[in-house]
Amino acid sequence: MSRTSRLLRSPQFPAILLLATAGLGLLLANLPTHDAIAGLLGAHLGVPGTALDLSVSHWVSDGVLAIFFFVVALELQYELTRGELNSVRVAIQPAIAAAGGILVPIALYLWIAGSDASSIGWPIPTATDIAFALGVLAVFGRGLPSAVRAFLLALAILDDIVGIVFIAVLFAHGLNLLLLGLGVLAVIVFAVLSRQLRGRATPVIAVLMVIVGLVAWGLFAASGVHATIAGVMLGLVMAPRAADPTRHALEPWVNGLVLPLFAFVAAFVVIPQVPLEELSPAFFAILVALPVGKLVGIGAFGALAQMIRPRGAPPAIRFPDVLAAGALGGIGFTVSLLLANLAFAGDAAVRDQAILAVLVGSVIALIVAAALVSWRAKVHRALGDAEDDEPADESDEEETYGHER
Repeated sequence: MSRTSRLLRSPQFPAILLLATAGLGLLLANLPTHDAIAGLLGAHLGVPGTALDLSVSHWVSDGVLAIFFFVVALELQYELTRGELNSVRVAIQPAIAAAGGILVPIALYLWIAGSDASSIGWPIPTATDIAFALGVLAVFGRGLPSAVRAFLLALAILDDIVGIVFIAVLFAHGLNLLLLGLGVLAVIVFAVLSRQLRGRATPVIAVLMVIVGLVAWGLFAASGVHATIAGVMLGLVMAPRAADPTRHALEPWVNGLVLPLFAFVAAFVVIPQVPLEELSPAFFAILVALPVGKLVGIGAFGALAQMIRPRGAPPAIRFPDVLAAGALGGIGFTVSLLLANLAFAGDAAVRDQAILAVLVGSVIALIVAAALVSWRAKVHRALGDAEDDEPADESDEEETYGHER
């Protein structure tokens, strides 16, 4: 495996790259370069013979990002069938904590935003960015017990599921049931083809799967459902034996190209030149609900989950570790940025403020999480229950890639 591939598969580097490209997008949006880049992102590219005619920025958020959701769905499939969420007994604790990490931020958002037009943004602070959360764990959490890592991973995955449901249900528009039905049919064909990947026919079937996947994406995009849902459905129905190597092959591309490109485009917003009191209620609601709501919600519900865990469930993790997981949950970023774009698509000024709030709120959560995770790792090392975090060598990684993110 090449050094570049190892770097893009590591937990630390993709998170740093994501933050850097978002910062670059925000910087260039507020320099004289704004007009030139905005013109490029606003240019429309159509597919001849179809109704698909999207701006460059929408090709990124609706098209390129579908690859990220495809890989997320492959991860979800693994965790739901063979991983941390493969039984109710194992999943109940992170599920309860995840519920708190969704309900409390929503309640906090609505309390601050009130009942005006800003209230539509309530899904924005519900998401957790897995890449960032695991990156912070990798950098600052050396020695944390595996139970804490498993708890966080399950928590973030459940958040992703909820975010995907929000995108599918809340942001569909002008639904065309015929095109949607054809899209579902294409997904079924994709599932059948993925189960034929064997022997000499593999290259031909792989090409057919790519074509069918693109057709499914186009049908979903034209049907009125957000096109990224096609990526989710394709990932969930793929044959497990094909899903693991596919995720392994796509992971460097998603970490090194897809997510940084989306982060740059999503963060390309002009910082509002207005007094604080003139900012939209959505800005303040997200800014508080993301870092504070997640910390309080996951902390409180996570503590409750530990107290009522069923007999035979995994050992309880300490309350300060739950708080650290709650702080990590406040790093919303990728899915939160997408939700901000969707929620306020009709109001560019509020949308830009919401995106800025996601960035600032996520950075606040990142700083708090880094401090808490560092403290907890130090405590566990002092207690002697720290675990060896040395990375596996290349042969180990190739052997176990299907079982780790």
